Amino acid sequence: MVGTTKISITAMARPQLRAICLCLLIASCYVSQSQADEHNHKYNDREEVVLWMNTVGPYHNRQETYAYFSLPFCNGQKSSISHYHETLSEALQGVELEFSGYEMDFKIDAPRSVICMVTLQEESAKAFTYAVKNEYWYQMYIDGLPIWGKVGERDERDGKYYIFSHKKFDIGYNGQQIVDITLTTEAREELKPGSQINFSYEVNWKPSKVEFKNRFDKYLDPNFFQHRIHWFSIFNSFMMVIFLVGLVSMILMRTLRKDYARYSKDEEVDDMERDLGDEYGWKQVHGDVFRSPPNTLLFSALVGAGYQLISVVFCVIMFAIVGELYTERGSMLSTAIFVYAATSPINGYFGGSLYARLGGRMWIRQMLVSAFTVPVAVCGTAFLINFIAIGYHASRAIPFGTMVAVTCICIFVILPLTLVGTVVGRNLDGQPDFPCRVNAVPRPIPEKKWYMEPLIIVLLGGVLPFGSIFIEMYFIFTSFWAYKIYYVYGFMLLVFSILTVVTVCVTIVCTYFLLNAEDYRWQWTSFMAAGSTSIYVYAYSFYYFFFKTKMFGLFQTAFYFGYMALFSGALGIICGTVGYVGTNLFVRKIYSNVKID
Repeated sequence: MVGTTKISITAMARPQLRAICLCLLIASCYVSQSQADEHNHKYNDREEVVLWMNTVGPYHNRQETYAYFSLPFCNGQKSSISHYHETLSEALQGVELEFSGYEMDFKIDAPRSVICMVTLQEESAKAFTYAVKNEYWYQMYIDGLPIWGKVGERDERDGKYYIFSHKKFDIGYNGQQIVDITLTTEAREELKPGSQINFSYEVNWKPSKVEFKNRFDKYLDPNFFQHRIHWFSIFNSFMMVIFLVGLVSMILMRTLRKDYARYSKDEEVDDMERDLGDEYGWKQVHGDVFRSPPNTLLFSALVGAGYQLISVVFCVIMFAIVGELYTERGSMLSTAIFVYAATSPINGYFGGSLYARLGGRMWIRQMLVSAFTVPVAVCGTAFLINFIAIGYHASRAIPFGTMVAVTCICIFVILPLTLVGTVVGRNLDGQPDFPCRVNAVPRPIPEKKWYMEPLIIVLLGGVLPFGSIFIEMYFIFTSFWAYKIYYVYGFMLLVFSILTVVTVCVTIVCTYFLLNAEDYRWQWTSFMAAGSTSIYVYAYSFYYFFFKTKMFGLFQTAFYFGYMALFSGALGIICGTVGYVGTNLFVRKIYSNVKID
């Protein structure tokens, strides 16, 4: 029987990083956007073509991977290679390419050749049997193109386990470039102690009309990502945005017009009549609405981090649209690291200026919290999962050198750039410019209906934003946790824009109701109401885990929920910042248009 390969862009093992020089690290992150392991992807006739062995792991969890030679496979006879290079992003993703030792030369067919003959010992037979029983697949790379093959299969008729011992490579070329690779696994051999396994391979070169720029199209799944349901969800979210914006505009314009008319009328009466009148509403808290929120340092740090994450998401999406980052191994993570480090001044500027306007004095501490909030959360979660990966001997384990490299980036790149942004922000935009004075004594907050409490507003504030993106969440989750390559970044940009508009509209309405109930605690409420979208995203991840995946065990569970917590938390900070910024503009607008005595 013949098994055909499954193909994915997941490359997961760990290289050894020896140079921690800051400039080289940043350069490696950037250069990997345009180069793969095979340099410029051009070969001369008879030039060496390298087959890299990457990982092996269960089909039902593409994130649980082990080194290819953790199973008792054997190397080819060739022991040296002409080139090899490694990047920081590959190390973080657990990519460790190991040379196969197979003889491959450009446009030179290789007939069926025996790599080695292995006599299975009891331990080796058990290892292969376990891999076949758990549906293990291995991953390889040729010229940056991923290749997947099945380790073996179980015969349903006799219940025995078999391994595929022969690999047949059909490689298509166009000019000097490799444009297509197909792997066929053949030659079933029974797995039992004492049996002799002849591992072999062959290579067939064929001309192809596929252009190099289109060689990755065969790995994509347009039927999945461009399904009518996906288009319908985008259209549905867009219509919801139009409806919501129109509804919010109509309600607020009519309501605010009545409020302005009532307050203008109140200004015409004398003080005695005004005191005896039935005064209520958002005007009554004008002396407290711009009071600094509690935990100002943390609040400004989160807002600064939110500005930076928004910049990173937008830049990475644009780079992915323009440069098709999904076609190069590790390029997406490399770009994200580079952009995150480069946008650190944005974090410092907006976080530092906000902290100064709110009257904060411990600006150095605020700068440190702002700079390290996201890196500490990411590194802490990753390192915790790393210990579990080490216990499982998984290729996802991050080497110590990589941890040092990431620490160096945080200390010597992110921190200084954040400091520069903080100093500039405090000096250029750090002066309070509120349209209303702040009273010396806080005004008592009156009792109100239970549904007007900040906690209820926070929980309800994330429902509509989540409703606008939950279909897209399914496609994103599937691309990360299953065998799909996400490439429709135009859709992602559109959904991100829709999420931004919906979040702003919802938080403005929530804040108006809160202020109208004479509760001036709007800063944290607006941030948390928008950020509560992350709660629903994380809750959806539980549904996806139990009903859409077949993951099990401590490592898979910890890996899934750990990184989903990071994803949800980052989304919460982004939405919270968007909600606060939009609401802040709204609050300033309405109070600047009212004459305050």
